[in-house]
This record gives sequence, C-alpha cells and structure tokens, in this order.
Amino acid sequence: MTANDEWLQRYSDSMLGVFGTPPLVHSHGEGCYVWDVDGRRYLDLVGGIAVNALGHGHPALVSAVSKQAGEALHVSNLFTSPGQILLAERLLQVSAAPAGSRVFFANSGTEAIEAAIKLARRTGRTGIVAAEHAFHGRTTGALALTHKAAYREPFEPLLPGVTHVPYDDPDALRLAVDSGTSAVVLEPVQGEAGVIEPAVEFLREAREITRAAGALLIIDEIQTGIGRTGEWFGFQHAGIVPDAITVAKGLGGGVPTGALITFGPEVSALLTAGQHGTTFGGNPLAAAAGLAVLGAIEDEGLLAHARTMGEHLAAQVAQAAVPHVTGVRGQGLLRAITLDSPISVAVASVARAAGFIINPVAPQVIRLAPPLVIQAEQLDSFVAALPQIVQEATA
Repeated sequence: MTANDEWLQRYSDSMLGVFGTPPLVHSHGEGCYVWDVDGRRYLDLVGGIAVNALGHGHPALVSAVSKQAGEALHVSNLFTSPGQILLAERLLQVSAAPAGSRVFFANSGTEAIEAAIKLARRTGRTGIVAAEHAFHGRTTGALALTHKAAYREPFEPLLPGVTHVPYDDPDALRLAVDSGTSAVVLEPVQGEAGVIEPAVEFLREAREITRAAGALLIIDEIQTGIGRTGEWFGFQHAGIVPDAITVAKGLGGGVPTGALITFGPEVSALLTAGQHGTTFGGNPLAAAAGLAVLGAIEDEGLLAHARTMGEHLAAQVAQAAVPHVTGVRGQGLLRAITLDSPISVAVASVARAAGFIINPVAPQVIRLAPPLVIQAEQLDSFVAALPQIVQEATA
C-alpha cells in the first residue's frame, strides 16, 4: 500500500463523505507544480479551482502571510486593522468603483453571496432572478440561486422568490424582471457549468433591464475575478458598472477570504449597522494575503499575461488537432477544452497518471484554471501530452 493509499484510508475513516474519496493526497507545491505524499509531481492546471492565483509558495504571498502571522492573526470585528482598510481601498480601486462604494469582507464566496442576498432584500423587494446552470454556492441562501437540481432538491424548500432563466438570453431575462425583483445575479462566465461565455452584449442588456426595473445587478465574480479572465473582474470586459459584485477564490491566493463590493452611495447605504456581520471576515492574515496577491498581479503584469497565456493555450490545442477535442472556450486563464463525447472523467484520470491535474467539470468538458503565473512551456507540455492522454482515455 502506498503512502497515498494509507492517507486516503484515514481520510475515509475520519472525514464526512460529502466529497467522496479524493484520488490524491498532496504534500506541498512550488510554482505551478504540486507533489503527492508518494513524491510524484503534477502540473497544477486547476489552481485549487481558481484559488491559487500566484501558484504555490509565491515569495510575495509567503512573506506577507509569514510576517502577518508574527504580528496579529485576528482582532475581531469590534475593531479593524490597517490591512483591512488598505485591502478595501485597493479593491475599490481595481474594480473602478465610483465614489461612495464600500466593501464588506467575508470568509468565502458563498458567504459573499449571502451578504449579497441580504443587500437585495434591503431594497424592500423579495424576488431574485438567477440563471439556469448557475453556481453561486451551497449555503441555503446561495443554494437557492444555484440551479443544479442535485444540489438543491435534498434541501428544499429553499429561499422563496428565486426564478431561473436561460443564461445569455436577454429576452427571457427581460420577461422575468418586474417591479417585485430585488436583484438579478449573474456570473460573467459560468465556470461550474463548463466555462460558458455569453455574448458581450448580454451583461450590457442585463444592466439596462435591471436599471429600468429598479432592480440591482449583482455580478458573481467569485471564480472570474482577481485577474482570472485577463481583467481584474469579468464584468469589465462588458464595460458596465454593476450595483454589487461578490469576490473570493483568487483574492487570498489560498488563504480563505471573500468580499461583497457595493457600487455607489445609494446601494452602499442599504445595509446598515447591525444588519450583517462576521467574526473572521477581513482578519489581518486574510487582508495581508489579499494585498500581496493584488500587488503581485500588478507588479508582474499578470492581467496581460493571463490573456496571452489563455490565447496561447487555445491556439496550441487547435494546432494539435487532437481526436475527440472539439475546441477551447473561455477568457484569460479560465478555459474549457470541449470534447465530442462524455469522456472527461476518463481523460482527467489518465492525465493525472501522466502528471497533469485537470478538472472534468462536465461530461464533455475539461476545465482549466491554472495559476496566473503559468508559463507557455508548461502549457505546451500538457498540450504535447494531450493526444496520448485522450487516446488512452478512449481505448
């Protein structure tokens, strides 16, 4: 029995089985690579599902977190810290939020969505419109916005008043939004659905529809934010100003954190003292991590790098003309390799054996969300291995 097998047995004996049994036990990482407990190395093309924006062991993040751990980890929400304020200011800057905008810090994406739901309820309306195939989290409020029946049905009845409409369908959205709608909640790219990218006009029309109805437009940037699509946030590709965005995943580079950013004074005034809170949100450690991540992305030019590497990947896959691979879609370094049959699980398994970590997010879709620091030669090593991987997966 390998060390990996022994640890997985202990995992099964001690962990609640909500994830099933994972295939690997990781011991450590460096850059875009991770190692398992048996010493095998893998190119990490998932990045903790878009979390490890700077990869593993990035010097700026290690230094900031180590320094902060020696100073203060937690100060409670009875007080604040310079780091919390600095990170809020930085998020307002990179999101190009107008004057009067504000930040609420949480610990995760689903908590940021919960805050967004409460923000929407403060409009005095109760209806929320979300998209079919959307994923917004698994807490009960966020789950009401999430569309997948298998996630929802065991826990119904959920939060009432939520309507789902087809994604990238402005006509359906227009019919669903009325005077009882508090908010429309949309992902700029649907990551969990298989990296589904709408027409650029869709978010623009959603902005017009919500504004006309007096409803909020809340953009879920949990997976698409912090440089993942080649801009700081996915909504920026459409050139709109939303009423609020939710942020998490890549913001902490691996340290749990999340945020709700409200745009403008009117929306920012909806939640007042005592109406929401958190024990750990915006703690000094998470704030230090967030500042380090944002600083490194800017200093190393990783927004442009994400765009370049994403385009490079798509071009290399197209040039390779791999049987059963039908294309690449997505933005920046949030990409999907599409397949002509439901073989993604088999492809991911063979890829793992070959030293590559990829995500079979849908039966005919492989999702890639590698660290933003990934280099062309690393992507090329995967593309070079892809024909053999697919051949073995379909044998």
